[in-house]
Amino acid sequence: MIQVKDLTKDFGPRRAIDHLNFTVNKGDVVGFLGPNGAGKSTTMKIITGFMAPSSGQASVAGFDVFESPIEVKKRIGYLPETPPVYGDMYVRDYLEYVAALKGVSKDKIKSFVKNSIEKTNLGDVQTRLIHHLSKGFKQRVGIAQAIVSDPEVLILDEPTVGLDPKQVAEIRDLIKALKGQHTIILSTHVLPEVQATCEKIIIINNGKIVAQDSIHSLAMMEKGQRRLQIRTRKDVLDMISILSSIPQILSVKEGSNQKEWEISLQGGDDVIEAISACLVAKGLGLLEFTPTKLDLEDVFIKLTYGQATKENLKNGVEI
Repeated sequence: MIQVKDLTKDFGPRRAIDHLNFTVNKGDVVGFLGPNGAGKSTTMKIITGFMAPSSGQASVAGFDVFESPIEVKKRIGYLPETPPVYGDMYVRDYLEYVAALKGVSKDKIKSFVKNSIEKTNLGDVQTRLIHHLSKGFKQRVGIAQAIVSDPEVLILDEPTVGLDPKQVAEIRDLIKALKGQHTIILSTHVLPEVQATCEKIIIINNGKIVAQDSIHSLAMMEKGQRRLQIRTRKDVLDMISILSSIPQILSVKEGSNQKEWEISLQGGDDVIEAISACLVAKGLGLLEFTPTKLDLEDVFIKLTYGQATKENLKNGVEI
């Protein structure tokens, strides 16, 4: 459905995206995940035809984005980070206007607008000025304009940015309801958003794809790794030296004070037992010792924030 090959975009001397390659199949719900400034919005703008790449190709349903832009736009509904709504228009009038712009035939505009209003639960505000709506409802209007032409592909760029928790939950439920009706790319830097709505993930960092797979497969990338939350009665000035005899330790991070520490390790119960024995032998007064397994959030942080040097080990970097 969507194919991206060697896609690159430069802004002067700065390279925003660097030879991206990925495929989104029909019906997929894909999370395009990365920290702020990773290149997500730039990629979305190129796929939707709002921006030209420096090199590479992008196609939708077999049509090249720049050789056949009209055919591509017929098949895409796009919600940019800032919803493209007109505050001085009424909701229904605005959606009818957008439907006409998108080439929906006159005899179908009323039914298409009605359908988009029902899907986004805008019935109670359809006769109100957009300017008078809350930010959450404006986001809904933005999604409604994206789906008003019943496109094959939906591209949503940071659809919950700036919303309160209730509004975030409502938008996530709306995206879930659209599954199966459209191929969806959800661009975000919020991991729970991807976990709540998507089946596959593409992780981008510094303009490059660092991982792409199903959520389950990515969550298993660090299988076998664990984290320990440790709290002692006495201050620990040099936890690294205390645990230096255990090679399976990956990182040591100081908490809010020298009594609280977070240890990342590779291994099983024998390694955890060895750490406990070291701490007890030093007479530090072990008050808390809580092991947990690493999850998708840990994988994301590792892939996007990278590795530092040994000198910064106390800040939680890898050995």
